[in-house]
Amino acid sequence: MSASNSCKDSASRSNYDSVRDVNDKLQNMSMGDVLVCANCGKEGISDNMNTCNKCKQVKYCNAVCKKVHKKKHKKDCEEHIRLAAEKHNDELRRIAKLHDIELFKQPPQLYEDCPICFLLLPSLATGRRYMTCCGKVICSGCSYAPVYDHQGNEVDNDKCPFCRTPESTSREETIERDKKRMEADDAEAFHITGYSYYQGTGGYPQDYVKALESYHRAGELGYAEAYTNIGHAYMDGRGAEIDKKKAIHFYELAAMGGSVEGRYYLGLEEEYAGNTIRALKHYMISTGGGHNKSLNNIKKKYTDGYATKEDYFEALQSYQVYLGETKSIQRDKAAAADEEYRCY
Repeated sequence: MSASNSCKDSASRSNYDSVRDVNDKLQNMSMGDVLVCANCGKEGISDNMNTCNKCKQVKYCNAVCKKVHKKKHKKDCEEHIRLAAEKHNDELRRIAKLHDIELFKQPPQLYEDCPICFLLLPSLATGRRYMTCCGKVICSGCSYAPVYDHQGNEVDNDKCPFCRTPESTSREETIERDKKRMEADDAEAFHITGYSYYQGTGGYPQDYVKALESYHRAGELGYAEAYTNIGHAYMDGRGAEIDKKKAIHFYELAAMGGSVEGRYYLGLEEEYAGNTIRALKHYMISTGGGHNKSLNNIKKKYTDGYATKEDYFEALQSYQVYLGETKSIQRDKAAAADEEYRCY
């Protein structure tokens, strides 16, 4: 091959490479990347142009054009900002509406039925017992009732009514059982341990931080009541800095998970804020779940003229339905024997 042909081939390859580079750049550049200066009309690439600091909608080829066009653009800029704010507010209203639909719909049942008598477990804490031996939650009536063997003979009442495991005889043994239940990811065990840390009882030192950690784990495992206690921690500043917004957020999680106590506190917060209608909605739902304080608040609202006679009558009816599902002769006997067994 001659030298002249070699030079021609080199030149041809150089031109080809240059054209290819330009084509690649054009191919990779989307139509949105090429913009026109709002002042002089000169085209430019988005990344290299100045943008209006307020509306972020128009581009300029340089700062000079931006300054020159400022007065002319002012009216359009304000309109862009107004429309953007309106769109943002519409979105916030839409999100708030969807949130309220979830918040005020009928919540799930917090507890399953008692595994012994098969009646609805009471929402009142004194109306149920958690057994660290088997992880079952039984009603106070079955907890108080005599225990019988398989032949129907009454036996010592110091055994679990469900699994017949003898009660722990020391705090160390109780703590060890708690640990085993937590190792099995038992949400109730985490919640009870959190409460023990919070109160400094049951052989646990008082430690608000560890209590909060246990409550969070219980919530993650599906125990909605734990979120109520997390809300208290943020409301009172025990284990965390006081943060009312976070407290309300966790009360809402508790309420949506079926906690009548968490919903009651939401009602109180709405009442403090002057949102009577929203407070009444919360009280109505928690009353249907057996929360006596909520029923009393509805009665007071009716007396003060902030709730109708129909509201109070509906609340009484829903509370009576709850009592009908939870009352039993054995539970009444337990409550009569000791206030710690009270179910309602």
